[in-house]
Amino acid sequence: MGVGIGIIGFGTVGSGVVKLLLKNGTILKERVGKELVLKKVADIDLERDRGIKLPSELLTRNAEHVIEDPEVDIVVELIGGIQPARDYILKALERHKPVVTANKALLAQYGKELFKFAAERGLSIGFEASVGGGIPIVKAIKEALVGNDIKAIFGILNGTSNYILTRMSEEGMSFNEALREAQRMGIAEADPSLDVDGWDAAHKITILASLAFGRWVDFRKVYVEGIRDLTPSDIQFAKEFGYAIKLLAIAKKDPDGIQIRVHPTMVPERHLLAQTRGYFNAIYVVGDAVGPLLFYGQGAGSLPTASAVLSDLADLAKGNCYLPSFKDEDGSVKEMGELKTVYYLRFSAVDRPGVLSKISGILGENDISIASVIQKGRTRKGAVPIVMITHEAVERNIKRALREIDKLDVIKKPTKLIRAEVFDL
Repeated sequence: MGVGIGIIGFGTVGSGVVKLLLKNGTILKERVGKELVLKKVADIDLERDRGIKLPSELLTRNAEHVIEDPEVDIVVELIGGIQPARDYILKALERHKPVVTANKALLAQYGKELFKFAAERGLSIGFEASVGGGIPIVKAIKEALVGNDIKAIFGILNGTSNYILTRMSEEGMSFNEALREAQRMGIAEADPSLDVDGWDAAHKITILASLAFGRWVDFRKVYVEGIRDLTPSDIQFAKEFGYAIKLLAIAKKDPDGIQIRVHPTMVPERHLLAQTRGYFNAIYVVGDAVGPLLFYGQGAGSLPTASAVLSDLADLAKGNCYLPSFKDEDGSVKEMGELKTVYYLRFSAVDRPGVLSKISGILGENDISIASVIQKGRTRKGAVPIVMITHEAVERNIKRALREIDKLDVIKKPTKLIRAEVFDL
């Protein structure tokens, strides 16, 4: 007995799914107990060479043909974006067909609505491929860790940004140099904004946080900051303090609400996350029973992501219908101003006696104490970097102090702030 598969989107991931279905079809049949049979593939562009030859009767330019085909039992949406992907998923569910998707942007913004729509019809939406590529993090959280109260998730969830930061750290490249190299290698898009500005990671941490904490997190409340403004000097100073800088997506349970944020983060060099190099992803999950766990692997790419799609297809073919359940009210998100953590501060100051005491005085007035300081010698321009690590401080106090400090006539540029994580959970 076969299960008919219809795919909307024959791009990078879609072609990977087809390749794996054809290559590992026998293995899948043995493991699932049913044959997964490719019935229809839709894409606007059917001429491009994907390295796969499919019979013409399987191909269509009309996604509706996939949804309406009576031989298609499961619809796979791989076109990305919000529309028309959202409509295609709703139409498939209306026709009582379960769906598999890799669409993190759609799920982050409309997941609550889509999951509810599916549940009302007794159907499932498989979404393993929406976060972490081939890393089975969704299944781990919703199944393997179901007996845990998950306290926190820390994720390097964007391979492009991690590659750029790795090159900046290891080769001393500027951001622009590392980005151009990533684009030449096909690791970064021509327009890298979603990746380097943090939005891709924000989509993914929204999904993971909602899943882990059982309350839907409003994507609009995620704090997002990218890596464009990082400099090689910041990375070098971080090393001198014993840290690496990563674009980290963070979700934590807090008595005052869920912390959910994406920003460059200083991670202790000995921590496993700090050692995640290149375009690899890593997700560090802390549960009350299992303690800390690290999930590591390729977070994107044709075949790794296709592997996650096939995992969902296998589950659905076996009749495993699982949807996450969320409480009626959305999760309360803690304001960034209430965040309490360690901060890296880099001041560009005139090399003049008494400057450091002025800065430290203003910090002290705002309940901020200094843990370590590095002060470099004079330059021809007369400004020197003063770099410090604070003890734990409240963000609103930090921001208030920096507004006052940056008004001083001895400060030549806006102060650079980078948050740090101490991983003391």
